[in-house]
Amino acid sequence: MRRRRMLAEINVVPYIDVMLVLLVIFMVTAPMLMQGVEVDLPDADAAPVKEQDAEPLIVSINERGQLFLNLGADEKQALELATIRQRVAAVLRRTPDKPVLVWGDQKVAYGDVVVVMTALQEAGAPTVGLVTESPAGN
Repeated sequence: MRRRRMLAEINVVPYIDVMLVLLVIFMVTAPMLMQGVEVDLPDADAAPVKEQDAEPLIVSINERGQLFLNLGADEKQALELATIRQRVAAVLRRTPDKPVLVWGDQKVAYGDVVVVMTALQEAGAPTVGLVTESPAGN
């Protein structure tokens, strides 16, 4: 009688099939997740953003919907959206990694904030962050 040697073998074919299916799923869903305006929304109890060497460009929107930019001699002067877009584009051409933030009053309509964020991205900002205050008690 011949003795058969039984070796313990793991069949990896099902694992490869599962990995290929997951890869296809991620390849199909990733472009759908990247549509729209890119926003870095912090959680209410999130830690502050790391200190950066460059002072960020901050576009402020007051409760009446007026826009301000922390750039130039008179930061208290209300500006048109087209003017802000031009000035931000000029700054980002010189320093493309400069952070851009939106500081909006809580009474401003969400649509107005989105319009400003879209204009900033058109000006060349790779990402646009939203500035929030920490909740009371933190």
